[in-house]
Amino acid sequence: MEQLSKYGVTPLDGAKKKSGEKFNLMEKVFLGLSVDQYIAQVLRNKFNWILAAILAVGVPFILYRFLFGLGAVTHSSNDYPWGLFLGFGLFCMVPLSASGFMLGTTCELFGRHDFEPIERLALLNGLLGYFFAVVYLLVDLGQPWRLAYPMVYAWGPAAVLFLVGWHVATYLSVQVAEVSVAFFEWIGWPHAKAFIRKGVVGLTVSGIILSTLHQGALGALFTYAPGKVHPLWYSAEFQWIHFFTSSIFGGLCMVICVSTIVMMTMSWRCDDRFKEALPDLTIKLGKGAAMALITYLVIKLIAVAHDNEWVYLATGWGAWYIFELLAGVVAPLVILSYGIRNKQVWIVRIGAFGAVIFGILLNRLNTALIAFNWKLYQEIPHISEIIIAITIFAIYVGTYRFILNRLPILYQWNEEPAKAEETVAVPASPEQGQEEIPARA
Repeated sequence: MEQLSKYGVTPLDGAKKKSGEKFNLMEKVFLGLSVDQYIAQVLRNKFNWILAAILAVGVPFILYRFLFGLGAVTHSSNDYPWGLFLGFGLFCMVPLSASGFMLGTTCELFGRHDFEPIERLALLNGLLGYFFAVVYLLVDLGQPWRLAYPMVYAWGPAAVLFLVGWHVATYLSVQVAEVSVAFFEWIGWPHAKAFIRKGVVGLTVSGIILSTLHQGALGALFTYAPGKVHPLWYSAEFQWIHFFTSSIFGGLCMVICVSTIVMMTMSWRCDDRFKEALPDLTIKLGKGAAMALITYLVIKLIAVAHDNEWVYLATGWGAWYIFELLAGVVAPLVILSYGIRNKQVWIVRIGAFGAVIFGILLNRLNTALIAFNWKLYQEIPHISEIIIAITIFAIYVGTYRFILNRLPILYQWNEEPAKAEETVAVPASPEQGQEEIPARA
């Protein structure tokens, strides 16, 4: 669409054509282009070739895992019961998906309608993040067709994993309902949209309860293994609140990161309302993230003092812990504060990327993998495990792009007919000549 926009072609953003006729489903899927034109656009995009290459390599590894078991693609053992599938896919994806319940609460309960241009993006980020965290979990567990047994037939209410499983499942259902409003607009089901909107407050409250509980419950999982996690990354009394508070700035910073990437790569899909509001909203999200970072840092230091773990700071593990705090908390906090004070949007975005990469990813990988079994040995992930983890993440990115290209997430859906059409010459593909197509002005 970037190429077509040079010829005056605008993306499909409404329900009707100039003639008053409604777009059919296939026309909506292909963004109002013909099949040949759409395929040409797909082939022109170099990023699609990168995704295709990753899938061509990675999908056979995923099939190999389900055919020959987890041991064929990982180094899993009784000492290291989980690897990247949980260490990255679950423990990292979930806190970065906390944006859904926070922006939903901000708009629907607190009445901050100025955040509405970015609310749906935050909800979609939450939905896809949780969904693919479940995908990583199913790849790790295997036999997804037996998922109903631990969830329904053989309950384990005393287990934290049972609590996490049900919280994630129910919250995922809530997020599907919240994002479905955009889907119902796009597909043309106004009554279904009205039905969901009637219960939006209840959905938002449910999201707050479920997300708060399971973000903390993920941290509580590590209380099962108090001797395995290094003391600097483990605190029986504070473990759950470490995970909860870090998810707050993680979710807010993730929205900043995603919106930045969207503006750089998909600006044609963003309407003026989104573009004009984004700089100010980025500053506001940065303020919330900065306050959450301060809270998280204070709680981390209180936990070290409470458990009297100061002596570990003088060791090699202590140096790594200090690096995590400096790179993942203090540095992003300073950068965000400077950007907020001086109204520098790009500075705020740099701070947000730092908080996501070093603050969340490094902390979760340290807790779940690097500082796990610190008294034994360090497990290096199997190359097949790395390939599968990258492949699933590529599917996540591809799904994200597919939805953003179509559903009214970054733009407002127009129920009125499109503006006047004119014929322009557009190349259908790099090898073909000019093709006359109608362009919506």
